[in-house]
Amino acid sequence: MKDSEQSENRYRDEYTSEQRKNWYSNAADAYNRTRPRYPKEIIDRVVELAQVPSDANILELGCGPGIATMAFANLGFSIVCLEPSQEACQLARQNCASYPNVEIVNTTFEEWELESEKFNAVVAATSFHWISPEIRYLKAANALKENGFLILLWNIPLQPQYEVCQILHEVYQTQRTSVRPYENRETHEEDLRRIGQAVIDSGFFRDLVSEQLAYEVTYSIDDYLGLLSTLSAYIALEPQKRNSLFAGLRTALESNWGRSFQISCLSTFHVAQKI
Repeated sequence: MKDSEQSENRYRDEYTSEQRKNWYSNAADAYNRTRPRYPKEIIDRVVELAQVPSDANILELGCGPGIATMAFANLGFSIVCLEPSQEACQLARQNCASYPNVEIVNTTFEEWELESEKFNAVVAATSFHWISPEIRYLKAANALKENGFLILLWNIPLQPQYEVCQILHEVYQTQRTSVRPYENRETHEEDLRRIGQAVIDSGFFRDLVSEQLAYEVTYSIDDYLGLLSTLSAYIALEPQKRNSLFAGLRTALESNWGRSFQISCLSTFHVAQKI
């Protein structure tokens, strides 16, 4: 998971709390515009597995601009969303303005004042790995009602078509960047297995279920570069290095491919019940 568990653990551990709060702030607009959405099949499936009642209260951790929030709000649930980035909060409030039962709170899960045993489900959409390990499982379990569920959603952009990868690979080599542009599906799936095992090993949850759905998304060149700008490996680059890399990628794509191309994506989840 290129922008998930392993790389994000490093960014979480190496940067201060204030830097982590604002990690996605400059990329908030691009995140809102270009990050893959969670397929309805995935949302419906986790709601079914977590036995979420129609009048449920949901706590969402790190909602970003509200991508997953809107999918759950469309089903009528009441949602309290925690988001540390002010810029992402503003976008989430705009995106969720038509949902009166959605509250966006500008805070981290670590700083949030615990409301014990209030929620039917705790949801984290491509965000759970940012929360301190010593807090994430215990506090999530304490926020849940008896027999409530933890729902972890993950949207993982994999890579463009083979021919596009070949073109872009030359750019990464020329730029001599530290970024690893692509990881294969097997690598992502192994990371996902480790995340699921960590949920069970925490001792707070049981009966883990994990499923996934692969699909294709068409991106314009602008949106593809926007997508890359939301991934932590690129956020961590020096601005001049990042701009040079993106300029090279744009030139290669415009010269050799055209206006748009497809990217393989993987949407997956972990659902586990509070012990």
